[in-house]
Amino acid sequence: PMGIVAVLVAAIASYAWGSVWYMKMAQPWMAANGLTEESIDRKNPVPYVVSFVATVVVAGMMRHILVMGGIKGPFAALVTGLGLGAFIAAPWIVTNYSFAGRPRNLMFIDGTYAVVGCAIMGLVLGLF
Repeated sequence: PMGIVAVLVAAIASYAWGSVWYMKMAQPWMAANGLTEESIDRKNPVPYVVSFVATVVVAGMMRHILVMGGIKGPFAALVTGLGLGAFIAAPWIVTNYSFAGRPRNLMFIDGTYAVVGCAIMGLVLGLF
């Protein structure tokens, strides 16, 4: 039961980070994606629900990695999360965007989201 709580708290913390990050980066993110305020349907809950479910899945797997690796404590878990974000999630994003011809600043925006989001998840999981 405590594991489920840890995963949910880590997911909520990371999701909150994403909300703050993308509010700050909204204009450059929209420009890099060729979107405008008018073209985005903010009333559609699907992207937000999918994003949260995906965040829970990532937090669940990260908890599994931490437990299986015997990684304990907030600092070790933070570093592990940072490493997973910087050396697994972000390179995957960069690879996909490179083949799709997406702008470099979009790679930075979405890559930073993944790296910091994973670090936050690791920190929160390490506190449990």
